[in-house]
Amino acid sequence: MQYFNFHTHQYTNTDLITELVNQYPQEFDAGIPFYSIGIHPWYINEARIKSDLVIIESKLKENNCLAIGESGLDKRIEIPMDLQQQVFESQLLLAQKYNKPVVIHCVAAFQEVIDTKKRLKITVPMIIHGFSKSLQLAKQLVDNGFYLSFGKYLLRNPELETVFITIPNDRFFLETDTIEETIEDVYALAAKYKKTTVIEIQQLISTNFQTVFKTSLETT
Repeated sequence: MQYFNFHTHQYTNTDLITELVNQYPQEFDAGIPFYSIGIHPWYINEARIKSDLVIIESKLKENNCLAIGESGLDKRIEIPMDLQQQVFESQLLLAQKYNKPVVIHCVAAFQEVIDTKKRLKITVPMIIHGFSKSLQLAKQLVDNGFYLSFGKYLLRNPELETVFITIPNDRFFLETDTIEETIEDVYALAAKYKKTTVIEIQQLISTNFQTVFKTSLETT
């Protein structure tokens, strides 16, 4: 049974782990088997938006580009929100056009992300990566069709257990992002919190993978 690492910035080329590696348009590595690609709100460059979107669209046509992202909104950075919103919406429309899921970076802008999904009538899966917030927000996101991915904060914040155990089994993923711990560590804690086995967590995420990415984890 395979592990799936929903979001990482480090390709480890490890047997039995399928990694969705985050890539940026101007720093693309063709040697990475499976990746997401997008304009992160932190790295929006107005002079490069158009060319970045051209690169992203070209990669979305490839089978090993599994998702668009990270993309999203962040109220704690200096880049104007209207510019962030414009770039976010452009990427959501590309995801919709090519039927690709979206890896969402969101900081203090969850209502805006929800509203944007509704307004643009986005139907492709949208997954909030690195979720660390309240039970109430988690429920609101799930009720609005989002998936949640857990990793760093699941390991760092024991209080997140009460949120994680309420997430429906068909609506979560696990990730490492930039932490030093392994995806096996995250799966082990997830299994402990869900009071089940690592194998069962692998099976759940394999099913979720198939639902979201329209392919089997075993065939990647």
